[in-house]
Amino acid sequence: MRQYIVDAFADRVFEGNPAAVCVLDRWPEEDRMMRITRENNLSETAFAVPEGEGYRLRWFTPSGEIDLCGHATLATAFVITEFISPGLDVVLFDTLSGRLTVRKRGELLEMDFPAYQLKRLEVTDQITEALGARPSEVWRARDLLCVFEDPETVIRLEPDQEKLKELKGALMQVTAPGSGEFDCVSRSFAPKMGVPEDPVCGSGHCHIIPYWAARTGRREFTARQASPRGGTLYCRLEGDRVILAGRAALYARCELMLEDC
Repeated sequence: MRQYIVDAFADRVFEGNPAAVCVLDRWPEEDRMMRITRENNLSETAFAVPEGEGYRLRWFTPSGEIDLCGHATLATAFVITEFISPGLDVVLFDTLSGRLTVRKRGELLEMDFPAYQLKRLEVTDQITEALGARPSEVWRARDLLCVFEDPETVIRLEPDQEKLKELKGALMQVTAPGSGEFDCVSRSFAPKMGVPEDPVCGSGHCHIIPYWAARTGRREFTARQASPRGGTLYCRLEGDRVILAGRAALYARCELMLEDC
């Protein structure tokens, strides 16, 4: 089995969020996909198989399958347009979150994702204790979204991973206004998925961008994920969709030796 390791939302290797990608002729057994995912020990491993006019795409974390992943989608589209079908400008994926379209725009890969509808929650002591700082606002859709007013607070957060597991929501997204070339900054924590911090979370920006669009009245944002690796996303809100664009860099190509497994 051929596997690619791609740094997504990255201008060069060792930035952005690494994802493993396997593009196959047919589906392996689910247990095998989980074993591969755990062996990779990355936040996501993506598996894609041709189906209809595009591909069926599935994403796995070390703790199981998930319904939406931005960086692994971008990484899979990069592999397909660079190595599987060079010259292809549009890739269609059917997923647990419906049809996702990725378009190649020069150096960028542009993804069309659903925007989450956020519901405001109370700022609680439990959330404050888990994060180690008190947010000004808390919102929830699939994930919790906690808003701070100072980007340095987001950058310096050292949350309690065990306490994060006790909170509502699949992941914890934190965000604050940006400065300079960046309109907002964020970090993503996913201990429930076996990932203490996701280096760059595309699906998290399906929460973050609708929030900032509603707050500012703007529709286009340059977003910075302020993890230790860091990554940049070029985003815009179009109705109930979030357009996420970024670059990708190939780190590795390898053969998985699975004949006797």
